[in-house]
Amino acid sequence: MAFVPDPVELNRKLPLWYQVSQSLRASILGRPPQAPDRLPPEDQLARHYGVSVLTMRQALKELETEGLITRHRRRGTFIEPDVRRARPVRLLGSVDAIVAQQSGEHTTLLGHGSEPVPAELAEHFPGRREATAYRRLRRDRESGEPVNWAVNLIRSDVAARIDPEDLARGLPMTKVLRDRVGVRISRITDTVEARLADPETARLLEVPLLSPILYYTGLTYDEDGAVVDVVRIHYRGDRFAFSVTLENVTD
Repeated sequence: MAFVPDPVELNRKLPLWYQVSQSLRASILGRPPQAPDRLPPEDQLARHYGVSVLTMRQALKELETEGLITRHRRRGTFIEPDVRRARPVRLLGSVDAIVAQQSGEHTTLLGHGSEPVPAELAEHFPGRREATAYRRLRRDRESGEPVNWAVNLIRSDVAARIDPEDLARGLPMTKVLRDRVGVRISRITDTVEARLADPETARLLEVPLLSPILYYTGLTYDEDGAVVDVVRIHYRGDRFAFSVTLENVTD
C-alpha cells in the first residue's frame, strides 16, 4: 500500500516541479502517524498532479536532495523514517493555554520601535497613526531550526510600559502584557490562513522563496474591548499543522 499525497491545484505561472515538490513535501511532513512510508510510482504521481513524468522526476529529485525520501531501483520510493512530522498549532480555550503554547521555543528579539500603523490594521487602532512594533524569531529548542517569526504591533500607551528585556529573555508577549504590564485581557481572536513565503520570511525561516507557510493573526483585547496587540506570526509550513478542538457542552 502506498501513501497518497494531498491533491493540489497548480499555478501555471510558477515552475511546476517546484510546486509539486513543495506540495508533496507538505503532505509527507503532515501525514498521519499510521500512513504508509512508500510513495506511488512516479508515473502514478505524475497523473495525480497532472504533470509530465519528467516534471515529477525533477520534483522527486528535489525531495531526495533534502533527505525526505530515498529512491531504490525496482523497489520504489520511500519516505525517510526519521523525517519530522508537522507539529500542530493548537488554538485552545484560555489565555493560560496560549501562554503555554508560546513558551515552547527559544526566542530572539530582532528589534522594536515606533512604526506607522499599516492601512489594513488601521481599524484596530482608531485615531492612532503609529504603534510600537516588536519583531521576534523563534527557534526549536532541540534542533535550533527557525520555526516562526512574529511581529507584534502594540498600542503605544501600552508599549511604554513594556520592558524589551522581558521579550529578549523569551517571555511570551501575552504573558508580558498580562503579568508585567497589567493588561486585563478579555479575549483573543485568531485567524489562520495559507500563504507563500516572501523574501523576508524565506530568509528568517531558512526556507525557499514561495514555500508554503501558515500565517496567523491574533487580536488581543483589553477589558474595555479595545485592541492592545495585533500579532502576525509566520509559521514554517513543514513544521506546523493547524488544529482546533471544539467541545460540545450540554446542560
